[in-house]
Amino acid sequence: MTTGLDGMVGAVDGDRLAATVAALADAPFTGRRAGSPGGAAAREWLAGRLRHAGAQVGVEPFEVRSVPEIHAVPRAAWHDGRTAEALTFGRQVMPQVTSADVPAARRGGLAVAGTGDPAGRWLVVPEGMSLFDAYGHAGGALGLLIGRAVDEHGWHYTMLAGPDPGPLPVLALDRAAYAAVAGAASARAGWLEASTPIRRADVTAANLHAHWSGGVPAVLLTAHYDGVGDLPGLRQPAAADNASGVAVVLEAARLLGPGHSLAVALLDAEEIGALGSAHHATQLRRAGTAPMVINVDGAGHLHEAAAVEAGGPAHRLLAALDQAGRHTGVPLAAGPVASDNRRYAAAGLPAIGIGAGMAGYHSPADTPGRVDLGTLVAVCRLVVATVWLATTDPARLSSSIGDRR
Repeated sequence: MTTGLDGMVGAVDGDRLAATVAALADAPFTGRRAGSPGGAAAREWLAGRLRHAGAQVGVEPFEVRSVPEIHAVPRAAWHDGRTAEALTFGRQVMPQVTSADVPAARRGGLAVAGTGDPAGRWLVVPEGMSLFDAYGHAGGALGLLIGRAVDEHGWHYTMLAGPDPGPLPVLALDRAAYAAVAGAASARAGWLEASTPIRRADVTAANLHAHWSGGVPAVLLTAHYDGVGDLPGLRQPAAADNASGVAVVLEAARLLGPGHSLAVALLDAEEIGALGSAHHATQLRRAGTAPMVINVDGAGHLHEAAAVEAGGPAHRLLAALDQAGRHTGVPLAAGPVASDNRRYAAAGLPAIGIGAGMAGYHSPADTPGRVDLGTLVAVCRLVVATVWLATTDPARLSSSIGDRR
């Protein structure tokens, strides 16, 4: 390859990448939930990093409605007829995203939804029964209990996107707690006392934009900087998802921004339905501009290959990515990258998503120490090479690897 590309790829700084992940995942940014003080503080810190890289930086606010927020530690305890047990928040029990906000604990007997009189009882929703159907059996019930798997570290998955709240409190129990409570409910034994302090808030989110020249950029690098946010008493660092992707974009922009046709968008509110990219994609479409979009949604652990999802007229961009993968030695595999890239593709822009996910995201297990440094460096080199190739005249390109597989 030419000296220019080799020099850029070789200049990727692993220490910088790791430091960015550690900083964004630290306590002052409180999990970076959209509309939160921690999210705003992270945005200001990132703006400073981009200005230091020589970029002109702008902030684009937008409104987001009905963001779920657990505003207190839920109380949950049950009695099987012999002994009482408190359920641990985040591990054994979690308010479900469609739950009504009930901050005061309710206590009542246990029953199975669809059997007997539900009045004054907590109803266990049988496996296979939808919440919609459970509501139909819940006249006078205190609330609903559903079973949900936890991750390999024993944590519930935190969700911010989902349907509007229903009429009753809803608690998700881990499989062991669900089985035990369901057994007592089937026997009409015992009771449960619980609260679901989960409200909805209308907030202002904001995308962060950076560019190095006044022209229309050929490539737009994106990553979402928001996380699901800390919960009461539980740190959720959001290191792999997506401090790692932001770190890759910042490092690539540091190396490429001043000399290539490049812009950067660090996006908010991805965890609430990719709303930041939807907002930006609409702006680009109205302006009649169509940069090639590279979205990095996680560089936590490469495993066997980086997942790649393409959308829109992305043939040229995919060709550059393919050659970049061969040159940098990063294996690529077609796979779902369900993130901001889909919003840009839906708007008709050439877009690819790159993902190297890690188990334990959306939970306290998503810590900087579990992000693989080799993956950070590899994905950043892949992105740098892709941008370089996509913005370079192919006639100037000589590859020592070529198109051989």
